[in-house]
Amino acid sequence: MIIRRAAAEDAAEACILLRRSIAELCQLDHGGDEALLGRWLSNKTVENLGRWIAESHFLVAEEDGRLLGCAAMNGDGKITLNYVAPEARFRGVSKALVAALEATAKKLGLAECRLESTQTALPFYRRLGYVDAEESYILPLTGTPASVLRKRL
Repeated sequence: MIIRRAAAEDAAEACILLRRSIAELCQLDHGGDEALLGRWLSNKTVENLGRWIAESHFLVAEEDGRLLGCAAMNGDGKITLNYVAPEARFRGVSKALVAALEATAKKLGLAECRLESTQTALPFYRRLGYVDAEESYILPLTGTPASVLRKRL
């Protein structure tokens, strides 16, 4: 598995990966509610992925020419997404992507990373040392509560 910076030509495959990951792996969060799932997926378009790749620290995990996962962080250390292909779950893909984003944050001189976790991923992030950030709000896209976490680097 190789972790690398995403390129514009990764947008279409990354979009499919994100949409599959949310639909297939995040049942705990959307509970099969088609309206909620539709809102969550509404901004997961090839155009948006292309913009996110260009505007953020967007990484992909690749093996044998196929994307296994993708993750992104803004310049302030907020991890804005981290998704894995369903067939690559529990292979260390997300862990490797988060480690690479944290290394990038350190190179940028940042003291911490922050993120909004799904309920599905909450145990994963806590195992990586992320703790509650003592703030909460409703996510505008889905209308669900955010689990805001942070980790000192």
